[in-house]
Amino acid sequence: MVYQQPALFPDLTVAENIALGLETGGLWRRIDWKGRSRAARDVLERAGAEIHPDVRVSTLSMPEQQIVEIAKAIGARSKILILDEPTSSLTDREVERLFQVIGTVRAEGAGIVYISHRLEEVAAIADRVTVMRDGATIATCEAKGLSRGELIRMMVGREIDAIFPKRAVPIGEVALEVRNLKSRAGIRGVSLEVRAGEILGLSGLVGSGRTQLAETIFGLTPAESGEIRLKGRTVQVTSPAEAIRHKIGYVPEDRRQHGVVMSMPICANVSLANLPAVCRHGLIDRASENALARTYVERLRVKTPSIHAEAGSLSGGNQQKVAVARWLAIQPAVLILDEPTQGVDVGSKSEIHGLIVDLAEQGLAILMISSELPEILGMSDRIAVMHAGKIVGVLSRGEATQENLLALALGHGQAV
Repeated sequence: MVYQQPALFPDLTVAENIALGLETGGLWRRIDWKGRSRAARDVLERAGAEIHPDVRVSTLSMPEQQIVEIAKAIGARSKILILDEPTSSLTDREVERLFQVIGTVRAEGAGIVYISHRLEEVAAIADRVTVMRDGATIATCEAKGLSRGELIRMMVGREIDAIFPKRAVPIGEVALEVRNLKSRAGIRGVSLEVRAGEILGLSGLVGSGRTQLAETIFGLTPAESGEIRLKGRTVQVTSPAEAIRHKIGYVPEDRRQHGVVMSMPICANVSLANLPAVCRHGLIDRASENALARTYVERLRVKTPSIHAEAGSLSGGNQQKVAVARWLAIQPAVLILDEPTQGVDVGSKSEIHGLIVDLAEQGLAILMISSELPEILGMSDRIAVMHAGKIVGVLSRGEATQENLLALALGHGQAV
């Protein structure tokens, strides 16, 4: 089983994590460290991963951890392999390599259960498709000849006119500008601007610096040099607290680790970034907190039996809405969204996209990071492409194509 969220031990090395799934032996067996590292290197190579087996898992990015999980499962030579959203944080190139590996595993006689919300992947590799909705099986069909529209109708129970409901909205003044920003996280002289009402897509391969740029703007890894300007005024953002004070919101990539607190109720999650608004004399006013939560649960159409339900009890799409609600509660001028629809179903994806467009229409400046090229192309007014910690090109909506974005992301220096 490869889970949607990597289940690795962060303080062990990649080789040690892989060994847990592969090695057998008695209590007093001596460890062959060189052999362990060699075995890990072999399965990583088989999975198409360029990761050193002796690095600590805690130093890896989310996509790299996902690849280690996949390598671990492949190395076990399973007869049944269950993959739950295995590509949710992978680039197109990594997805292509994964599909090659899946083809090899299938040719060796393994049965594969592939769980995914990405319809193009289902069409590319599935023999049969089972559609589930609300915990029940809707249908099982042969994949060949199954249209995208028919699949969507079965998944959500209704027609979806557009997965990417982008509307033209008035673009205002520059809300966020960064000039020659550099940080220890690998940001190497980035300059960009986002205007009120604009959705600026941020594209690039995994490791290009997209998330690191977001974390620098938000103060998680403060800039070493450069300038951050909000509405024409230079500001210092050396911590998330300062970012919040300057009305910058950030919905991170890893929803379960950083986006919401799973064990806390929805009402507490919503108020977490804006506690002064719900506090009286240093104590939380539960009535105010509940009122704030109800406002955003209704506005974002979060499906929950109660605002007091634990965030961890919700579906992925509704958890993501709670993560967004937390930052809307600070009434931001700038909202950074890192992989806003990663691992959510088609219906929730459409709703979140509609919400993003609504927020832009209300005048928010939105910086949207996504590994999904259709999402970047379908939702962005302009697209900035990163490579090796730098912005290598900015394309208008009319100029942007998958080929142009990939050419820039691969470091070719210009769109094709």
